[in-house]
Amino acid sequence: MQEFFNPERKDWKKILARPTADMAEIEQRVIPIIDAVRHQGDEAIRKFALDFDNILLNDFEVKKEELQKAGEKLDEELKSSIDQAIDNITKFHSGQLSEPDVIETMPGVECWRKSVGIEKVGIYVPGGTAPLFSSVLMLAIPAKLAGSKEIILCSPSNHPAIYYCALKCGVSRVFRIGGAQAVAALAYGTETVPQVYKIFGPGNQYVTAAKQLVSKEGVAIDMPAGPSEVAVLADESSNPAFVAADLLSQAEHGIDSQVVLVTTDQDGIETIKTEISNQLAELPRKELASKSLENSKIIYFNNQEEAIELLNEYAAEHLILSVDNPDEVGEKIINAGSIFLGHYTPESCGDYASGTNHTLPTNGFAKAYSGVSVDSFVKKITYQRISKDGLQKLGPVVSKMAEEEQLQGHSNAVKVRLK
Repeated sequence: MQEFFNPERKDWKKILARPTADMAEIEQRVIPIIDAVRHQGDEAIRKFALDFDNILLNDFEVKKEELQKAGEKLDEELKSSIDQAIDNITKFHSGQLSEPDVIETMPGVECWRKSVGIEKVGIYVPGGTAPLFSSVLMLAIPAKLAGSKEIILCSPSNHPAIYYCALKCGVSRVFRIGGAQAVAALAYGTETVPQVYKIFGPGNQYVTAAKQLVSKEGVAIDMPAGPSEVAVLADESSNPAFVAADLLSQAEHGIDSQVVLVTTDQDGIETIKTEISNQLAELPRKELASKSLENSKIIYFNNQEEAIELLNEYAAEHLILSVDNPDEVGEKIINAGSIFLGHYTPESCGDYASGTNHTLPTNGFAKAYSGVSVDSFVKKITYQRISKDGLQKLGPVVSKMAEEEQLQGHSNAVKVRLK
């Protein structure tokens, strides 16, 4: 990990740069895949499964019977853990539902807004280096709560936990398809895979590029998310073992993940580095984590305020405040996907089962994007009702404004009623 001590503000941007690949180059590789699926449908999907994954797929839709039997392949402790996570995530996201509130903006003029579930949504669940069945929970649960009628899941993995979660959370259909070709199938539809209106889910940079490309043609996506990342703010009260474990929990995602330690405790840096080394040696995915650590940073400031300013500039996907005043610091954070307060709030809990959603903006997009929620799966339609008396009051206002914009037809639509 690279180390920086009281870096000057002019150097922050360079220090905080993410280890992302050339997106233009990746897009050039993805475009032919998207075009092939768009024009050749199922045939292209079978070809890419053979080319990329060495899998011969004749029927890539997972049968209902296989979904129903998936639970038999899981131990009871895992099923119990998944069920508890489902309960917590459902509770948290249920609190995001709201009833329309009718506002009378003036006598006789009523306006309100109603949330309507996006009818058809697609969920992508990666399966390259790990079967991320938790992503099924994070996407299918809010989709179901929002009222989406058709939830289509694509994943290259056939892990039974993915299938168990899909069945428990009300997924409509499951397809064993991965990569950019899965995104294209959801975007345009094939003979087998239904077209959806919005695509959700994490993935590698090829999946991210595919999502961004199809979004240019009218298919909505959740956010321009990329490789996972975490920032940890530490001070003298931090537990070095906790901090090291939090950093490694993200580093093990993949070689393009980034972890950032920002600390006001210079004396604790070496202890944390020793903990990272010791814990890394015990990780099954230590090779991936080691590569990720090469892109990662340790940044020291001699005051907390400057550390907070840098973290707001970084806009981390996950931000852990491992300090003695986490609530106070948390109020000063304006850019982050999800914040974890205090020494006993590991980011892992948010990834799996505390209740919040783990599909979050990365690569600095937390400055303008929110994580996935029930709102992500709805459209907000506005309504208005104007009585005859209400139009008598509002009509002249509208007519005057329309005529000033030289839109006489707009004015006439009011005047014809006032006569």
